[in-house]
Order: sequence, then C-alpha cells, then structure tokens
Amino acid sequence: MAHKVFVDGQEGTTGLQIDACLARRSDIEVLRIAPQKRKDTAARKRLINASDVTFLCLPDAAAREAVTLVDNPRTCVIDASTAHRVDPAWAFGLPELARDQRAKIRASKRVANPGCHATAFILALRPLVADGLVPAATPIAASSITGYSGGGKKLIAAYQSAQRVDAPRPYALGLTHKHLPEMRVYSGLDAAPIFQPIVGPFYKGLAVTIYLHPTQFSRRAGPEDVRQILAGHYADEPFIRVAPPALDAAGEGGFFDVEANNDTNRVDLFVFGNDERMVVVARLDNLGKGASGAAVQSMNVHLGLEESLGLV
Repeated sequence: MAHKVFVDGQEGTTGLQIDACLARRSDIEVLRIAPQKRKDTAARKRLINASDVTFLCLPDAAAREAVTLVDNPRTCVIDASTAHRVDPAWAFGLPELARDQRAKIRASKRVANPGCHATAFILALRPLVADGLVPAATPIAASSITGYSGGGKKLIAAYQSAQRVDAPRPYALGLTHKHLPEMRVYSGLDAAPIFQPIVGPFYKGLAVTIYLHPTQFSRRAGPEDVRQILAGHYADEPFIRVAPPALDAAGEGGFFDVEANNDTNRVDLFVFGNDERMVVVARLDNLGKGASGAAVQSMNVHLGLEESLGLV
C-alpha cells in the first residue's frame, strides 16, 4: 500500500522540487489540495492528518502554526523552515550527522530539515570536532557561495528579469544569518562561526569553504590527515564523497565548479592547502541535498524505505 504524503506549501521552490520527486514514485500517494484552498486552514488540516508524512514548505511562523493542526499521532512532520532546527524535541534531518541519527529520524514524528549552508558546513566540520583535531572552542570562519534559487521566488524573479545582476553579492553582512544556530549546535562548536554567504549569478549549486590554520589544531596535522578523518567518518555514506588530494578533483584548470553536484543529493568534500594553511570545501545542490533531496531522504529513513529511493 502506498504511503500518503502531503506537501503544505507545494507552490514554493522547495515544495515544487519535493512534489516533482514524489510524483515519479509508485510507492507514494501525493495528497493534493485545490489551488483556491491552499490557505484554507480546515482543508490543510484534513490533508495533514490524512497523511503518513507532511512536508512543511512554509515560512517559520506558518510552519509553527501548521504543527498545531496535527492531531493524528501517526503523522510525521518534516519541516523545511528554520522554526524547529535546534529544538531538542525535533530530530535533525541529517542522517549522516552521527551513527545514531537514522534511528532518531526513524523514531521521531517531528523532523527538522537542515538549511543548505548549514548542511555543507556541518558535514565538513563536525568530523574534525568529533575527532578532537579541532577543539570545540576554536573560532571558525567560513564563507559560502550559492545559486540565487536559495532566495525563493522573489529573488529568482529578480535575477531572471531584464535587470538581472551579473556579479556575486555578499549578504547577511550583520553576521546573523539564520542558519548560525544549527551550524553551531550540530557541528559541536562552542560559539557560532563568522559566516559570510554570497549569492552568485547562477540558478543553483553551493559551496561552503571553512578556513583552518594548523595552529588551531590539537595536534600536528596536514591536509592529508584532515582528508583521512573525513574519509573515515563518511566511509559508508552513499551520498558523501571525499575527494582525493589532487586539485584536479575540483575542476578544470584549478577552478572550482560550484555547480558540479546540481540535480543530485550528493555532497563532495575537498581539502586544499598545505601544512601552513588549508581549507575544507563542501559542495552540494542547494535545492537538492540542501533542501528537497534532504527532506525526501529523511522521509525514506523515517518510513523504513531504501534511503536512496527517488534520489540520485
């Protein structure tokens, strides 16, 4: 029997991607709401409680309100907003986070989908903190370049209009980006990093770069030592690849291809530099593993299905 799934906020960027992914699957019955009733609370409540899984692709306040509509104890809610990401009552929807994370996602009826920047940052740094190489008290700086689709419909429209911008644009210059709480909590740091995101003149693709100085390490280590820690940590993870220590692995001519993982649920991790300074770079599709792909992956885990079902 097919699992019943409702996407609340299906008309948004993430909702559309989830819907497109689920529409191709014979094991999923997508519950649909009439366009004129998308803001009808009673209609939404009926579909939420008729579902095995409901994805919330809504602003934070609307996501919090939607959770109050759930009265079916069997309904699992996967929230793509930032509303519940550091709430201890919610499982963090990153199966690769820790050895027991899949069990937490499987057991929980409340799953918070990670943010795109946060996913890349956490996957790149957490193994180094868990290993003890990077002490939790270490001040960390990172940057991220991402496609404009991460800004939603209004930003997409602006970039695709006649007045589109052709230069990368740093933003969140007050250093209070909304992903910072989950970046701190789930990487294991004592304090949030200095984080500078940049939106680029391309539709999708994302790369987070974490800057590391070996004097910050708890022991002597070079780039290959860092790469080995990452490779060992993710040895059995189907969606995470740790690149060999060659610059050619990043792209042609030494230029890094931010878009190489587009249309996939993959994350590539790279370590560049030398014994005096280095960077760890995590690359993903901000609409894939950074949003809709991660949500579908968590749904598969929760329902006890093959984790990669419907994902590339």
